[in-house]
Amino acid sequence: MNILFIMYDQLRFDYLSCAGHPTLHTPNFDRVAARGVRFTNAYVQSPVCGGSRMCFYTGRYASSHGAHWNGFPLRVGEQTIGDHMRKLGHACWLLGKTHFRADADGMERLGLTPDSVIGARQAECGFDAWIRDDGLWGQGPDGLYDEKRSPYNEYLKSKGYEGDNPWADFANASVENGEMASGWMFENADKPANIREEDSETPWLTSRAIEFMEAETGPWLAHISYIKPHWPYIVPAPYNDMYGPNHVPAPTRHEVERDNPHPVFGAYQQNKIAEAFQKDEVRKKVIPAYMGLIKQCDDQLGRLLDYLEESGRMDDTMIVLTSDHGDYLGDHWLGEKDLFHEPSVKVPMIIFDPRAEADATRGTICNALVETIDLAATFIESAGGEVPSHIVEGRSLLPWLRGETPEWRHYAISEYDYSVTQQAVKLGLEPRDARLFMVFDGRYKLMHAEGGFRPMLFDLETDPDEFHDLAKGDAHQAEIERLYGYLTEWGLRMSQRVTKSDDDIRAMRGKSMRRGILPFLHDGSEVPDELTSRYRGPAPKRRAGE
Repeated sequence: MNILFIMYDQLRFDYLSCAGHPTLHTPNFDRVAARGVRFTNAYVQSPVCGGSRMCFYTGRYASSHGAHWNGFPLRVGEQTIGDHMRKLGHACWLLGKTHFRADADGMERLGLTPDSVIGARQAECGFDAWIRDDGLWGQGPDGLYDEKRSPYNEYLKSKGYEGDNPWADFANASVENGEMASGWMFENADKPANIREEDSETPWLTSRAIEFMEAETGPWLAHISYIKPHWPYIVPAPYNDMYGPNHVPAPTRHEVERDNPHPVFGAYQQNKIAEAFQKDEVRKKVIPAYMGLIKQCDDQLGRLLDYLEESGRMDDTMIVLTSDHGDYLGDHWLGEKDLFHEPSVKVPMIIFDPRAEADATRGTICNALVETIDLAATFIESAGGEVPSHIVEGRSLLPWLRGETPEWRHYAISEYDYSVTQQAVKLGLEPRDARLFMVFDGRYKLMHAEGGFRPMLFDLETDPDEFHDLAKGDAHQAEIERLYGYLTEWGLRMSQRVTKSDDDIRAMRGKSMRRGILPFLHDGSEVPDELTSRYRGPAPKRRAGE
């Protein structure tokens, strides 16, 4: 069976019609949900692109693999989906974005060159790259944000879009009175991108995905990773004016959140992106563009689904739809992602399994606490493998897809290392102290902050909007202590003994004795005779003269 693992960057869990959005109609997301299972409580293990994706790709928590932030290299030797799937006979391909940074120092130390097969895979997060483009070709005084080759920019140049960086000049900019109106400026979000719709980023990658499926015979796992609806918030016609200010919901925020906020929360409320999204005029332009980007993603998903059906491959292809994190869009006085409110840390997750074992759950929802590291385990088990639980920390979701009720986790974890941000500087934190942890048990959500700060606590049963921080008082100390107990339990997990499984350990028990290592015996009667036979009997004679 093939696996189509599709990720949309910065897609909120609630901006799909199957998730209840009141005006944004996403019939193709709904089409997959009608054939599969929609997981309503899926949480990323880090609410930032790089850290989250490394958790997806390794099946491990951020504190296990160490690549917490954008541009933090994933150390050489960390096993990824590609390593696990190739052992099971599946090719593992990347199309689009990973936000992965190779451990160049580690590769050099081990003599791995990027032009070798092993080196190339180490440089691409374990994938074979069909076409990689991380999709942020911002350009400033110090050069490009991403210095790698851009296949998308090359495509645009071949289509007649002029300049060194048509991504910035055409795909993510409009024109007003003959002047460039960049998508980096929120005031331009309602304008159409200066590009033919079929040449914009999402259709371009969809076309590459169809070309891939036409060429590959399988079995394969293909990670189709779209940059959108991630900013810059600008979209080509006709998507730029499908939605307007009348489709913009009131922000989910409350003045009580600004009353003596947790210091970290307060610092994020005062950053530039938050201050921008606190303005009604920004939300009224950005959110319709965000919705237009999602609508375009849905239409392009329809192209993929139609291809699978017309080619007969729907019957042997698992489809997974998800995101690396959400987008505040002004909720909680914030923009972007970063913290642990639902709009940031909770993501959509829809899985279609074509096999008959999943027939009983088609069109259903699952409310279990899911962590996005569970997908790696799911892929391994789907390919017929046994999940190496000493390496992969997630749990396979196949039992839920088959209508079973497995013994499951009692809490979900997310982590955030914000040591490189201005918020850490503002709070006067050393890098090792600028770390946050979320523990969520399905009702109570605790945020722990290193650096000597108090925690935050929300009761999502009585306060689903997460306005009232119960840790401001002392009435909920028992719940705080209980959740800290979970965090301690999680912190004591076995996460670094990745070269020996539990079965390996069990098989090793006692083997040293059978190889003659027999310390601490009184007279040898404590063990079977066969273990001491080498050390009994007549003493050997010394040769003469010795």
